[in-house]
Amino acid sequence: MQIILASAKIMNERAVVPEDIVATTPLFQQEAQSLAHDMMQYPVETLAEMLGCSQTIASQNRLRYLRFDDPHDPLPAILAYHGQAYKHLKAETLDTDTLRYAQSHLWVMSFLYGLLRPLDDIRPYRLEGHVELPNAGGGTLFDFWKPRLTQVLIDSVKADDGVLIHLATEEFQRLVDWQRVKQEVHVIQPMFLVRKGDTLKVQAVWAKTCRGAMARMMLQERLTHPEDLSAFQYEGFTFSPTSSEQDQPCFIKEN
Repeated sequence: MQIILASAKIMNERAVVPEDIVATTPLFQQEAQSLAHDMMQYPVETLAEMLGCSQTIASQNRLRYLRFDDPHDPLPAILAYHGQAYKHLKAETLDTDTLRYAQSHLWVMSFLYGLLRPLDDIRPYRLEGHVELPNAGGGTLFDFWKPRLTQVLIDSVKADDGVLIHLATEEFQRLVDWQRVKQEVHVIQPMFLVRKGDTLKVQAVWAKTCRGAMARMMLQERLTHPEDLSAFQYEGFTFSPTSSEQDQPCFIKEN
């Protein structure tokens, strides 16, 4: 099975990288450099508007883009991201064999890098899919990446067992032709719901938490069958057969 996980806005500037891990180059490194060169041209005020962030965060990321080509140490993607999902993936505690296994089973979807394998070396950045850039043909990054990533993702899933576990957010679906992906491979999209009274709701923080934790379980236990996901239990979330659909297993936390 192949897994997709969304990248995160929060990133580590440094991390401990196991000595016996060999870093790899992102598949779309040249495209990422071109987009980064676009971003470094904008002043802080413009970046704040483009990224929907404070001027402090915009200033930090302008410096990141200006240093994008500097020879300072990059980090493997799985250790570079530090958003909610990655805090519960806890990649820094995975052993070397599991990290190597992840390299051929996990894709990280990124607005700057397109698709990343866990050990691909990357640099810290912040970017949004709706941003329009000259090196993206003047269109959004969703439009830029869709024709480049769709076939790559489909081919990697077909080269495995034809099953894709969707642990990314719905926004990242727009980086590929999602309808075509669903037509050509078997997509399983776990749902994580919190019960409040008689209603079940998706709470973003809990959903991200569980996506990271489920990715960790899949990698550590080398899961090969979608039905094995039903064993997932985390922070009070357990599998609910009655709420699940064929390709959408549901995990519920009673509140």
